[in-house]
Amino acid sequence: MPNGVRLNPAHDARTRAKIQTSQLINRLQSFINSKVELQPAQVTAALGLLRKTIPDLAAIEHSGEVKQTFAVSPELPTMEEWEAEFGAPKQLDS
Repeated sequence: MPNGVRLNPAHDARTRAKIQTSQLINRLQSFINSKVELQPAQVTAALGLLRKTIPDLAAIEHSGEVKQTFAVSPELPTMEEWEAEFGAPKQLDS
């Protein structure tokens, strides 16, 4: 294999995208912390690019119903009642 040949050519594109995303985040953080001035159009453009590279977790929505019922008994069962329903407790080895 000649020198300089990449094993995974897609690695470069992914790495460049990650670097660009981190640069956008750093620039926006600097703007938020008043370290740099950005025009409103620059902020909008940076946010638009971030939406394309970082998943929007707010878009995930749970649908359907999860129904669980619980019964609370004010009285504790006796040991005999417990063993009749669940079996004898197992002894743990020390």
